[in-house]
Amino acid sequence: MTSASLTTDENKVEISCQSCGSQLILDAHQLSTVCPYCGSPSVISRPPRQDIPTPAFVIGFQIDKQRAADLARQWLRRGKLFAPKDFKSAIPNLIQGIYLPVYLYGSTAQTLYTASIGENYTETETYTTRDANGKTVTRTRTVVKTEYRHLDGKHACYVMDVIVSASKGVSNSQFQAIEPYDLRAIRRYEPAMIAGWAAEEPSRSQANCFDLAREETRASIQRQLNQFMPGDSFRGLDFRINFTREFIDLALLPVWCFAVRYSEDKPPVQILVNGQTGQVAGNAPVSLGKVSMVVLAVVVGIALLIGLMILAQG
Repeated sequence: MTSASLTTDENKVEISCQSCGSQLILDAHQLSTVCPYCGSPSVISRPPRQDIPTPAFVIGFQIDKQRAADLARQWLRRGKLFAPKDFKSAIPNLIQGIYLPVYLYGSTAQTLYTASIGENYTETETYTTRDANGKTVTRTRTVVKTEYRHLDGKHACYVMDVIVSASKGVSNSQFQAIEPYDLRAIRRYEPAMIAGWAAEEPSRSQANCFDLAREETRASIQRQLNQFMPGDSFRGLDFRINFTREFIDLALLPVWCFAVRYSEDKPPVQILVNGQTGQVAGNAPVSLGKVSMVVLAVVVGIALLIGLMILAQG
């Protein structure tokens, strides 16, 4: 483990390799590095700072570099319906395997809710129409109607293991796409666990991560309430959540990062591979040409259908 000192640049730190003594300049958010001169790993030790605590937990890599590259290539070949052809045949370039900083959030949630619950019933109604001969006839039919009644109540639950990205380099939605992680494999953090790997300190504030975690929790509770509502239907669901016993812990989770450049005039596309499970995700680009062709085909199909209907009526 190596101590760090700030340089004149606030975004950089200077460390001394404990093996060969070389002076290395790193980005301020890096937690570990490998000396380019002797190959020795160094883990940077910094005292906890305001809003940047020491990591509490870590999950080790289970997917190696070759397997991660294979999974990224498979994801590219499967491609997306509207992705450019060059994107599907591109070669993913490894950026690095990194221990990404995340916050694990938990709490208890007490929710008060109100809604209108719909109960269906049937009625027989009489109506007039014309028969095949053009005569006016009276007929009956059964219709389904809904009666609504007011409902209010309480919902309580434990909130466990909500994970939010603490890195500005990986948005929370991007990180959600490679979840879940098997948290049964989580271990108490020790600097030696990340030696030889790139690791990042949080670049997103703890307060911001608190808000993201609460947003995820709110969405989860809303889904629970939607499933919990009695009756045949409901409307006007309104709820208010009171969070108590909140906690948030910093953890480092394994991620393989790839970049795919499929066109010289387009920015590279980021692909992430879950370093524990192998789940792959990325934002595939959209080919405007393919979209235009599909839209044109739909328009032509609708026009032909309308034409056939007109001919049949004529």
